[in-house]
Amino acid sequence: MEITVTTAEKLRLTAEEFESIKQKLGRVPNFTELCAFSGMWSEHCSYKNSIKWLKTLPRDGGRMLVAAGEENAGLMDMGNGFGVVFKIESHNHPSAIEPFQGAATGVGGIQRDIFTMGARPIASLNSLRFGNLQDKKTQRLLSGIVHGIGHYGNCFGVPTVGGEVYFEDCYHTNPLVNAMSVGIMQSSKMVSATATGTGNPVLFVGSATGKDGIGGASFASADITADSTEELPAVQVGDPFQEKKLLEACLEVIETGAVIGMQDMGAAGIICSTAEMSAKGGVGMRIDLDKVPTRQKNMKAWELLLSESQERMLVVVERGKEAAVLAVFEKWDLSCSEIGVVTDDGLLTFYRHGVLEAEIPAYELVLGGGAPQYTREYKEPAYFTKIKSFDINSVEDVSDLKSVATELVQIPNIASKRWVYTQYDSMVGTNNASTNAPSDACVILAKGTGKALAITVDCNSKYVFADPYQGSMIAVAEAARNIVCSGGEPIGVTNCLNFGNPYDPEVYYQFVKAVTGMGDACRKFKTPVTGGNVSFYNQNPDGPVYPTPTIGMVGIIDDFDNRMTLHFKNAGDVILLIGKQQNDIGSSEYLHKLKKVTYSPAPYFNLDEELGIQEFVSAIIKEKRVNSAHDISEGGLTITLLESAFTNDLGFNVTATAETRKDAYWFGEAQGRVVVSCSKLQAEGLQLKAKAAGIPVTELGRVTEGKIMVNGEDWGNSIEWKEKYDTAIEKLLNNQ
Repeated sequence: MEITVTTAEKLRLTAEEFESIKQKLGRVPNFTELCAFSGMWSEHCSYKNSIKWLKTLPRDGGRMLVAAGEENAGLMDMGNGFGVVFKIESHNHPSAIEPFQGAATGVGGIQRDIFTMGARPIASLNSLRFGNLQDKKTQRLLSGIVHGIGHYGNCFGVPTVGGEVYFEDCYHTNPLVNAMSVGIMQSSKMVSATATGTGNPVLFVGSATGKDGIGGASFASADITADSTEELPAVQVGDPFQEKKLLEACLEVIETGAVIGMQDMGAAGIICSTAEMSAKGGVGMRIDLDKVPTRQKNMKAWELLLSESQERMLVVVERGKEAAVLAVFEKWDLSCSEIGVVTDDGLLTFYRHGVLEAEIPAYELVLGGGAPQYTREYKEPAYFTKIKSFDINSVEDVSDLKSVATELVQIPNIASKRWVYTQYDSMVGTNNASTNAPSDACVILAKGTGKALAITVDCNSKYVFADPYQGSMIAVAEAARNIVCSGGEPIGVTNCLNFGNPYDPEVYYQFVKAVTGMGDACRKFKTPVTGGNVSFYNQNPDGPVYPTPTIGMVGIIDDFDNRMTLHFKNAGDVILLIGKQQNDIGSSEYLHKLKKVTYSPAPYFNLDEELGIQEFVSAIIKEKRVNSAHDISEGGLTITLLESAFTNDLGFNVTATAETRKDAYWFGEAQGRVVVSCSKLQAEGLQLKAKAAGIPVTELGRVTEGKIMVNGEDWGNSIEWKEKYDTAIEKLLNNQ
């Protein structure tokens, strides 16, 4: 066929990019080559509209063992010769079209990024966003996505230990599915996604290649429209049992010492793994596509290159050691075929039955090489005018605290996500230390290392919508606060940046300011960004989703005796607030959901104050001065107190201590605040320490046997409130 600009545009390449490809090759590309560039230069693979700003993030220092973005996932030092490997990625568009498989294969893909490096995955988390829960479409998406996550994770055998679920109208058409995986390994045994050694064989391992997933990277780099269902074949189909075998085989084959480099075939399939491994090693590859195992007949060369069939690996091994490698994969009943060799010319040459199908310099395909990098126009969104005009005095203060709290505790964004998490196996592997003793972050035993991990995913996208810079700082700060309140030391971040169309200047403004805020906060908390994912084109017919820069953060608990939980322990304990109450209701669930105010500022936040609070909380936990610690987030002080009471069916008797509006005091979401409980003796010492450090600490009241009293009003007992909290989502789904 004649290759023209029109052909390129159908493959989502611009006319300028088509001309650039011609210049790089010194000729007009054939169709197979153009397909390769289409996949590799898609937003999903090349980060062409985001890489400029991603490079401004703190990408080294601290416990980093590999440079950010250089490997399939981040690797950080745990001490004792061990490393923690972690990453978060999106699978938004596939999940919007085919919820079950879209979410399932998102889970599978992120696990491969972990064990490809030689780590054993020990924990999964997820961050999910949906539209209005009372909408039938939202209920269908929620059911399918949760089922897909549970199915793949449960069968694969890695516990899903935590996450977050939000419901906002803007996610109606385009839900967000962000999956995170965490693994541990001996840091000296890391396997790089690099090809080296002329003549070394290139092996294709795992499932046969089919037509599922073809064009998935390009599909993820465009808006979802009414016609998107026609692209249903772009959604991959997963097999978690096959992946479990692949995990065990890959970890075992590493022990043979024969592996030079290994990479999973994720977005853009074979073309991506061959290009990235070759470019990183400064080599090329000759690949015989007719040697690629297939499960469908008569697949074309471009289909073989772009298929995103799941559970596949590309492995480069040392020549002469093939037998040991083949023996391992045969033991695990996995296909292993030699499909090519490493070359020294930097070219990817793809043959089929001896006929040259494509010849492309590997460097020209990849991020950091010849892939385009753009600087987009951005401008402040017009809706900021509405946010700046918000006046707290235009909102009538509450008169009946109990009735407002009753509504608030049942809002889906606040209520228990029990309906979701009970579908996940959280106990397989017996590493999860948070099942019966919850903490603000998930606490996972890293067996064999002598340590534990505190892991969390966080982002309140309403805050980011209100102020992209400050909202993103809050996402980082809350993640760190959750880890600190669990007794951990935050060490590093992985991010999943979910935004609308980057060609919209107002969307790109959100992205730029969010990345800037994230970078400033990460530098303050000394948590470098190890890598992650950018997902643009998350749009609805009415506009983009809320800007959602999800933060996945990992912390270390060196001594498990320092682990802290969020729930009250003893009736009679003193309840203390660390941090200042503010006359602030900005972007709170109370204001947004109950008062129906869409445009308001992000809640109060001060980065320096936040760091001081976290350092103080970390110290008092290590010094055994508190019995519980729970940060204040969605729903404000009232929800924090209720959640602290639920686990042991205890209650509290508290009284307002600050001259603020009632709604701001009890339901405001000002940041930098933590509720702790401790004995009277502990409280006296804690308050003296706080005064010396200049940290605000206020006594709120006492833990009770179960009765809840607020400002002298009887609110009943905690069991009644827990019932409302636990069943709210289930009742909505059952139309009760």
